[in-house]
Amino acid sequence: MTDAAVAEDLALALRLAREAGELLLAHWAERASLTVTAKGAGDFVSEADREAEAWLRRGFACARPDDGWLGEETGAAAGGARRWIVDPLDGTTNFLHGLGHWAVSVALEEEGALSLGVVHDPLRGETFAATRGCGATLNGSPIAVAAGGVMASALFGTGIPFGDMPHIDDHAADLARLMPACAGVRRLGAAALDLAYVAAGRLDGFWERRLQPWDIAAGLVLLREAGARVEGWTPEERPETSGTVIAAGPALFPAFSARLRAA
Repeated sequence: MTDAAVAEDLALALRLAREAGELLLAHWAERASLTVTAKGAGDFVSEADREAEAWLRRGFACARPDDGWLGEETGAAAGGARRWIVDPLDGTTNFLHGLGHWAVSVALEEEGALSLGVVHDPLRGETFAATRGCGATLNGSPIAVAAGGVMASALFGTGIPFGDMPHIDDHAADLARLMPACAGVRRLGAAALDLAYVAAGRLDGFWERRLQPWDIAAGLVLLREAGARVEGWTPEERPETSGTVIAAGPALFPAFSARLRAA
């Protein structure tokens, strides 16, 4: 693709993510009156999720009618060699409980490879963005992963399994191995923002098992363009296909991943 075409795709993703964010902010102010459905234990969807996804899907379909689609609430729609991967409201449980940590996540996949990622936090007015080979930014300014390589001072993010997820015991064992060696672990409740925070150096690393494509697609682009080392549970495993992510700055990654993989 030409530089102009890449810039146009990014501008489109930024505009639609911000517009969806404005819609979500309106629902945030009236969230107590939202209709909410439980998809499973601890897994909710609301009017806000559905309306934001519908807005995004219409916007991309109008601007890029030949592209495919994968959304958390509406599933997949076939297209050509490109598809947009969208989570309209990452952190729905936080949103519904009045916890201000949630975001809109938009990614573009071309020929099976992720090429663009946008994570927009409407409450803080922060937009993380990246395109392949062009670096990562926060509100237009370059960002990079933390440079430190000392486990004892490192702060990590993760997502703790809930409901009847089969890997709860595995994650508890991860924490038992990791926490004695680091400065702490945070469970913030929105994987897209967690990955963006690693890209921006706010967290030193992140890991989680069996996430969905819409949870991590945009964040993976941000991480790689910000200089992170990103792997699955094994070095050969691709997070895009397994949903399992281990990510940190290059200096910290060997010690961090070794602790997690010690099992």
